[in-house]
Amino acid sequence: MQTIDISFQWMGAFYLLLLLPVLILHFLNVGLTKTILTAVLRMTIQLAFVAVYLEVIFALNSIWLNLLWILVMMVAANINILTGSGLRVKKFFVPVFLGLFTGGSVIIGFFVLLAIRPDPVYDARYLIPISGMILGNCLRANVISLERFYTTIRKNEKEYLTFLLMGASLHEAARPFMQESIKPALAPTLSTMATLGLVSLPGMMTGQILGGSDPTVAIKYQVAIMIAIFTATVITALLNIYASMRTAFNDYQMLDTSIFSG
Repeated sequence: MQTIDISFQWMGAFYLLLLLPVLILHFLNVGLTKTILTAVLRMTIQLAFVAVYLEVIFALNSIWLNLLWILVMMVAANINILTGSGLRVKKFFVPVFLGLFTGGSVIIGFFVLLAIRPDPVYDARYLIPISGMILGNCLRANVISLERFYTTIRKNEKEYLTFLLMGASLHEAARPFMQESIKPALAPTLSTMATLGLVSLPGMMTGQILGGSDPTVAIKYQVAIMIAIFTATVITALLNIYASMRTAFNDYQMLDTSIFSG
C-alpha cells in the first residue's frame, strides 16, 4: 500500500490557504507578515533539498555517508542551540557539541542498533529519520534550558553570590538555577506525551499508518521514540549545562558576562 500523493495543484492551494492567517494577523497589526513568508519560503527550499539528498542517501545507503549526515545534523543543531539561547558560538561550540553528541549518540544507538536492529544496522531509512527526531527535540529543549539557566543567574546575581558566600561550591550554588531551567525545557515534551492519542496523533505514527503499517506497530514505534526523545532531552540538557559551566564562570566562580551574544 502506497501513500496517496498530493498534486502540485493542491500544494498551490495550501500556499493560498496561508493567506488566511497572514491577513488576519495583518488586520490585527501583529506585524509578522515578513517573518511568516520568510519562514515558509525557507521551509519549502530546505525541504525540497531534503527530498533530493534523502533519495541519494537512501539509494547509496553508505555507513560513512549516513554517519556524516548525522554529524552534520549535530553541528547544525549545536549552532542553533547556542544562537537560540543567546550564547556566543565560539566560546561554547565544543562543550555543548560534546554534550549533544554524547547524549544523542547513546539514545540513537540504543534505539537503532539494539531495539530495531535493521539489516544493515546503518540503514538510512531508520537511522536518519530517528536521529533527526531525537536531535530536533533535543535542540528545542537545550535552547530553553541554557537560555533560562544563564539569564536567571545573571538576573539573580545577588542570590547566586549569597550561596557562594555561605560556602557553596559552584555546582551547589548553580543547582537551584539549573532546576528552574530544566523544568520549562522538559514541559513541551511532557505535555505532548500526556496528550498523545487523546488530543493528537503524532507525526511518526500518522506517517507510518499512511504508509501502510499496522497501527499496533506504528503505536509501538511512537511510544519508543517519545521515551527516547525524553531521555535524550534530559541527558543532553544536563550535560550541556555542566559542560558549559567551565567556560561560563571564571576562576572566582563569577559569571562571565561576555558569554552572551547580545
